[in-house]
Amino acid sequence: MKTNITANHVQKQKTLKSPINCSGVGLHSGDNVNMTLHPAEPGAGIVFRRTDVAGKGVVIPATWEYAIESPLCTTLVKDGVKIATIEHLMSALAGFGIDNCYIDINACEVPVMDGSSSPFVFLIECAGVIEQNAPKRAIRILKEVCDDEKGTRSGTLSPAESFSVSFEIDFESQAIGRQELFMEVTPDHYKQEVSRARTFGFLQEVDQLRKMGLARGGSLDNAIVIDGDTVMNEGGLRYANEFVRHKILDSIGDLYLAGAPIVGHYHGDRTGHAQTYRLVKKLLSDNSAWEWVTLPVAEKASRGAAFSVPEKAVAASV
Repeated sequence: MKTNITANHVQKQKTLKSPINCSGVGLHSGDNVNMTLHPAEPGAGIVFRRTDVAGKGVVIPATWEYAIESPLCTTLVKDGVKIATIEHLMSALAGFGIDNCYIDINACEVPVMDGSSSPFVFLIECAGVIEQNAPKRAIRILKEVCDDEKGTRSGTLSPAESFSVSFEIDFESQAIGRQELFMEVTPDHYKQEVSRARTFGFLQEVDQLRKMGLARGGSLDNAIVIDGDTVMNEGGLRYANEFVRHKILDSIGDLYLAGAPIVGHYHGDRTGHAQTYRLVKKLLSDNSAWEWVTLPVAEKASRGAAFSVPEKAVAASV
């Protein structure tokens, strides 16, 4: 039976209801940062705007075209101006389905807050979310795309009916060990299962990182610090497997560099920011690996009709 697809059957783009501000320290720069999230018009996407003198008023879309490979964080660069450590904020925006948002920032790095995306989830919830009069575009994976780094780590995108993420890690430290997790990405699952998971690092690496100009703002207040086989944070872990949960959090943010939600499954095996960026670049450089679609309203998806609709089908019926 032929389905009659109309504008009423597809999800709408979302933005914030009102502006909201936060401040904090940059994890790697150590700089004090003020940042404001603003509503944006349909089709704007996620866009960073530097407001400080050093930033020269540069406007940088948060897409793979402006990303670079950088150690330990995800960084955007345009006209020699950068914005680093965007992954936790991007993760919260992706997890809550925010399509359009302007982000004014007066420094070169997004504030780390508590090392998770939970403070950004709080900002989104306080600002409120509104639907816009435009269909939500998504990228549907048509065939498997993989970035394999000499068999030691890999990231893979494959076809699926909705967006899901799985990850596995394996560390020698007994504080972490081997961990695996699978998650269907919805706002509720995102908030409950991964948003509070913090970034982590090893005490013995701190001096070297700071010599490299990194981790200058890092502390036990915004990261899990591991000394040998021991978690140094006084309150311990927020989840028994907080480490792999944070890797999923990071992946969701880095995959949003595609510029739209993904309909497909991502699996990460000991991978990191640079490799996920390369995977997104590889995907979007192969027109046979993906297509633009619109998404059905949530009610239909919950009744088992978790399908996606090629944009041509929607455009022809609106």
